Amino acid sequence: MGKTAFVFPGQGAQYVGMGKEFADNFKVSKRTYEEASDFLGIDMKGICFNGPDEELVKTENTQPAILTTSIAILRALEELGIDCQMTAGLSLGEYGSLVKSNVFEFSDAVKLVKNRGKYMQEAVPIGSGIMAAILGLDRSQLEECLKSCRQHGVVEAANYNSPGQIVISGEVEAVKLAVKKAVELGAKKAVVLPVSAPFHCSLLKPAGERLKYDLENLKINPPKIPVITNHAAQILNCKTQVIPSLVEQVSKSVLWQDSVELMIENGVDTFIEIGPGKTLAAFIKRITKALDKKVSIYSIEDMNGLKALTTSLGGI
Repeated sequence: MGKTAFVFPGQGAQYVGMGKEFADNFKVSKRTYEEASDFLGIDMKGICFNGPDEELVKTENTQPAILTTSIAILRALEELGIDCQMTAGLSLGEYGSLVKSNVFEFSDAVKLVKNRGKYMQEAVPIGSGIMAAILGLDRSQLEECLKSCRQHGVVEAANYNSPGQIVISGEVEAVKLAVKKAVELGAKKAVVLPVSAPFHCSLLKPAGERLKYDLENLKINPPKIPVITNHAAQILNCKTQVIPSLVEQVSKSVLWQDSVELMIENGVDTFIEIGPGKTLAAFIKRITKALDKKVSIYSIEDMNGLKALTTSLGGI
């Protein structure tokens, strides 16, 4: 019997209206938004369901908004008796997996990610750092490309999302040069992304240090189910690993492809993406295709997604 993994999306998945169908249909989901509003002193339902977009895309709002939506949907699934044996999340999504695994209380996690968003935004002056997506180069080709651009500033691999899709991050001049060189090396596509800071590179180290202080003041529990960490693509075995892992995660590469491969090695054959968007499902499809593995993948962001899942599980 194969295992099921719950996976949680990261920043960039947000949109106005996310989670509304769950809040309308499940009391436990509605209550999750109300809890987040109380914990943070902001109208979480208002921001998620009505926007405006310019409020939702502020990093310190985006991060708690996505986490709240993911947990609101997670709680509805749990109420229906749908569960998992392993969990992971992309960047911010890792906090969803830590809540699922009972490492953090939701109340602590949602405050933590609001601060995380603020620290990440404040670590680098606006306009001095950017990110770009590189499609169609393998890791060794990309590393050569980045190496040759480093005399112009910081440029590093930020996300290994799936085979042939890597995101880079760093200082503007170095990243723009890397985009140009990647195309010369045969990348199918290399585009600068519309993000507000150069996430997951060494420029973000000060944000990790500020986050460490917050983490040290939280109650952390041992994981109830295995959580795969982003920065090492390894199973989080004990609570002492939580703080160093989340501090590192802010300024190190997100090893998403490696994390999915590890879950498959550990017997996962069903992936359920919980939260806004279908980005992780697309990455997992590409990763499993490259491995020639057959898995079931579901994205649960609305009632249609939930219906597809419950139908396949025999109409829970």
